[in-house]
Amino acid sequence: METSDKIYVAGHNGMVGSAIVRKLESLGFTNILKRSSKELDLRVQEDVFSFMDTEKPDYIFLAAAKVGGIVANNTYRADFIYENIQIQNNVIHAAYKCGIKKLMFLGSSCIYPKMAPQPLKEEYLLTGLLEETNEPYAIAKISGIKMCEAYRDQYGCDFISVMPTNLYGPNDNYDLQNSHVLPAMIRKFHEAKLAGDAQVELWGTGSPMREFLHADDLAEACVFLMENYSDKQFVNIGTGVDVTIKELAETIKKEVGYEGEIYWNTDKPDGTPRKLMDVSKINGLGWKHKLDLSEGIKLVYAEYKEKHK
Repeated sequence: METSDKIYVAGHNGMVGSAIVRKLESLGFTNILKRSSKELDLRVQEDVFSFMDTEKPDYIFLAAAKVGGIVANNTYRADFIYENIQIQNNVIHAAYKCGIKKLMFLGSSCIYPKMAPQPLKEEYLLTGLLEETNEPYAIAKISGIKMCEAYRDQYGCDFISVMPTNLYGPNDNYDLQNSHVLPAMIRKFHEAKLAGDAQVELWGTGSPMREFLHADDLAEACVFLMENYSDKQFVNIGTGVDVTIKELAETIKKEVGYEGEIYWNTDKPDGTPRKLMDVSKINGLGWKHKLDLSEGIKLVYAEYKEKHK
């Protein structure tokens, strides 16, 4: 990519999209296209086609999606599959019609079968049943991967896909109903500390294992792959290191300075037992994450406190 190329970051206000914008700007890219969901509803085909035909971007990072944690995924099942498929279909097909140079589609580690061997290798896709709680979202993301593969096969489009592990970072969602586990814990412990609560309730047993990647590391990986990778096979992006949810809770509790107890509500679901990414492919290409989890949590908690004074 040349620094003067027109680059459309779909979903630039979100955690992932904003991180990609920050990375591109830090590298001197000056022609970054941004449209908020109010300015351009990616679910509306006519609007997307008109936008692409007018702007004709050179490169696209497709980071726009309807996302959420276990509660949101399980509650708004129809919304998650419908809206994500609409966004993907419209942007990917419009990119083909406009003849853009390259598109990157961002998926999610939830695409893998619930009981797949660990760590999760790219070739494990579609080898087993999905986790029930987020199956609609996972199917939407799998559709996006397969769409990029199909457009490459049939039309020769340079469309690539990446699968990030669990993410956290600036501009994360801290809504307790719709957020992911790490930001939800930060908010719960922070508010409990301010209120002087003796106990914080967390869901499940604390035994599932999860891997966490800072959004700035993901953005660096995305730009790296956009410039250095062109193949049909999607690429995992992660740290290759995981922790139990219980260990995560203790780390956040310590960073926040909360001194009460943790109550594990075992009537609530755990979700997938483990989701560790095999990152040997991207490491072999020359990229490795920089921020470890404790350092990343320190950074995001500082940002959270600043935003929620």
